[in-house]
Amino acid sequence: MRKQYLIIVGFVLIAIVVNSEVIRSIFPGFRYSKHFPSPTYRFEQNKITESKFKLGRKLFFDPALSKDNTISCGSCHIPSSSFTQHGHALSHGLNDSLGVRNSPPIMNLAWSKSFMWDGGIVDLDLQPISPITNHVEMGETMENIVDKLNHDKSYKKYTKAAFGSEKLTSNQILKSLSQYMLMCISDNAKYDSVMRGQSKFTSQEKQGYEIFKAKCSSCHKEPLFTDYSFRNNGVKISTDNDLGRYLITLNEKDKYKFKVPSLRNLDYTAPYMHDGSMEELDDVLMHYSNNMKNTPNLDTTFIKNNYIGIELTKDEKRKLKLFLKTLNDLSFINNKYLQEQ
Repeated sequence: MRKQYLIIVGFVLIAIVVNSEVIRSIFPGFRYSKHFPSPTYRFEQNKITESKFKLGRKLFFDPALSKDNTISCGSCHIPSSSFTQHGHALSHGLNDSLGVRNSPPIMNLAWSKSFMWDGGIVDLDLQPISPITNHVEMGETMENIVDKLNHDKSYKKYTKAAFGSEKLTSNQILKSLSQYMLMCISDNAKYDSVMRGQSKFTSQEKQGYEIFKAKCSSCHKEPLFTDYSFRNNGVKISTDNDLGRYLITLNEKDKYKFKVPSLRNLDYTAPYMHDGSMEELDDVLMHYSNNMKNTPNLDTTFIKNNYIGIELTKDEKRKLKLFLKTLNDLSFINNKYLQEQ
């Protein structure tokens, strides 16, 4: 009897393990929390499929997209760092060349209408062309990439599954990369569970949330924690005089303006600001309370009663940091589907 019992238990355990593997292997598709707004990306032109996503994931981590086959998209956008190049103030590319800006995180791009710190690209399907062809990033051409990939036998099963042909086109490469980036959804931080009614803030986090709403939310709008606008937030002008949004619009009023970044996953995205000039979150809070520079086109949000900045007490900063930590999304950082396979 005991032997039969053990056999039955064994089969049950095997079934549970097999079932768990099946569940983990199910492609989730493009899903997001109900408290998020509708995406702006035009999915009707690039419907998400598992095969195209997997091709995009393979492409994202393939150094063949660079001129000397050493730099991939994932080199500057590391999943464990919320897809930033952690520890580097400025992006490092081909031949260890330095870029002029900090690598921005890749998350929740389906809600963005423009890309890059200056918003110079307005279509996610075209965004990869910029780093691929930039001489200090990947330094390659789309023509060469298509040729290299079509001579790589490891791609044939991916392209066949995704597009019904073993030959890749540049358009298919770009749309597949978009599929991967669109799936980089961060919507499962503690904040999100609170918004879904699944948990509650601590009293200190709640107080930090109230401080955030009173002093930060005009630029960092919930639930994505950015309004996607371009603003000058008083960061010291860089030695190379990066003019920001002005380089795209040539409008004098856009000088030194950069896209408002999301505040999600701040524990993983240091250093901060478009130039990576601030190493710690404390540096950022100190900047806004005491160290803002009155540079041309400084956002008027930061100028009140002859005071430049946001008035924050030491206690308010402490509580604000506690709230900001509720925006860290470990399930996003550890998402196996987004890791290099």
